[in-house]
Amino acid sequence: MVTRVFGTALSTIAAAVLATPLGASAADIRVMCYQDGIECTVTADLAKKFEAANPGTKVILDVVPYKTIVEQLPVQLAAGQGPDIARVTDLGGLSKYYLDISAHVKDRAYWESNFGSTLPWLRPSATDKGIYGFMSQLTMTGPYVNKTLFDQAKVPMPGPKATWDEWVEAARKVAKATQTPAALAWDRSGHRFAGPAISYGAKIFDAKGELVLDDGYKAAVAKFVGWHKDGAMLKEVWGGSGGSTYADSINEFKNGRVAMVLSGSWQINRLQKDIGTAFDWVAVPNPCGPVACTGIPGGAAWVALKTSKSPKEVGMFLDFMAQEANYAEFTAKTENIPAHAGLAKKGVNYTTATPAARAALGTFSGGVANLAPAAYQFQGYKFNRAMMLPTVARVTQAIVGEMSTDEAMTKIAADMADAVKQAQK
Repeated sequence: MVTRVFGTALSTIAAAVLATPLGASAADIRVMCYQDGIECTVTADLAKKFEAANPGTKVILDVVPYKTIVEQLPVQLAAGQGPDIARVTDLGGLSKYYLDISAHVKDRAYWESNFGSTLPWLRPSATDKGIYGFMSQLTMTGPYVNKTLFDQAKVPMPGPKATWDEWVEAARKVAKATQTPAALAWDRSGHRFAGPAISYGAKIFDAKGELVLDDGYKAAVAKFVGWHKDGAMLKEVWGGSGGSTYADSINEFKNGRVAMVLSGSWQINRLQKDIGTAFDWVAVPNPCGPVACTGIPGGAAWVALKTSKSPKEVGMFLDFMAQEANYAEFTAKTENIPAHAGLAKKGVNYTTATPAARAALGTFSGGVANLAPAAYQFQGYKFNRAMMLPTVARVTQAIVGEMSTDEAMTKIAADMADAVKQAQK
């Protein structure tokens, strides 16, 4: 098994090396992998076991930055190039490039019973029944709180069904008492914004299943902009970038500049590593709006790609990775929430996790039951970025005073319609 690590300066090298299987035999499998923590490292260990059980088949693991997955992989695939397998997060958006491996898995019923709720996220249409890969883990958006700051301020944390207003008010008191720059911050991401929007009543889809902006979405935008205007939100996270550029809030959190952030379960490893014993942190349930208390499910998926010249071996490797014992090893070592129904029911033994990480994993796992149906639908919708990206760009303009909330909504609607139209070409 060959592991290759690529730095941030991939550009031309990535296009040539990752996309072109020069010198590769028919039984070589090239896997493009990014990692939030040690996902690729654990995959490399599992790949060695696969190779030992399948002599003659070699797994070539190309470890790349997440930016490569988002920006360069789609370009390669559009050009008819690319790896055999990739770890991706734009599940529906890239679905036209996925390879159906149904004929190369040992037991289709096993896949349906254990991954049935998320297999549709990878299918290019609602009527498609193919198997194109599986979720390497389930993630969920949600908040983290600096418990040490709350304790120092002697402010009690709101309970499990608390509203966003209650959390913002509590965090304001903490920030004031501890001289923290701001109460809270959210990742600069339309994906992160979607959970509170649905909680505030956004339906996201109309009766025809098409994206729609409604009063619930507008209410969430108005709340969010208002919290920035009155100083509750740390302005630098959203106001510090232009366009739809992503920015996370975790750096501000770990540096003690906010009492609360909205990010997601994939940050657990990073938090326990970077914060250590500097302060106590906890994951808390998603706050409620008038309609729901939801985050957005998601995660990264291992997908087979049509660019593969070795579909049988690709199917065999993904089938191997999806088996419960191997999936359990991956989940426990990477400290993720399982998307495997059987494993989720049995529970995962996170032997290497700190007490804080284990508690956070429990909080996120418990929150899966509160996810709104629209949240699942939004995650699996192939054009969801048509809503997410304009939201980031236009809401930021409202935050910095370039336009009103009403004008931002009008611009989001126009941008969204144009993006969907372009994507459908």
